[in-house]
Amino acid sequence: MQRQDDFNERRKKFAGMSDEDLYKYFWELTGKVVEPLLELGRRNTSPSIERSVLLRMGFSSPDTKAIVNGCIDRGLMGKGAGHVVYKLALARKISVKEAGAMLANGEGWDEAVLLFKRAGGK
Repeated sequence: MQRQDDFNERRKKFAGMSDEDLYKYFWELTGKVVEPLLELGRRNTSPSIERSVLLRMGFSSPDTKAIVNGCIDRGLMGKGAGHVVYKLALARKISVKEAGAMLANGEGWDEAVLLFKRAGGK
């Protein structure tokens, strides 16, 4: 079976584009490909996934359980437990490890909730 060569036909829509236009088009298409994946991640998380993320960030199993439960209790689960820890660490100018330890000990949750409200929910 021989492939029909249609390169010249397919490239017509790109022939008049500058490098900058091609660059923009590439990133536009990339966004279209990646957006469904990001949306799946936003909508489809679970406590076990979030604990797994925290474990990979170096937290102990008991700490991950406390952090994930804290996220669930405060409506932050959709933000991602690792993101909550990271955002608190940035706001406090402390390490991720310190921020996670605070949250696991029940500290800093009000601030974490406010950080997400201030950022327009992001």
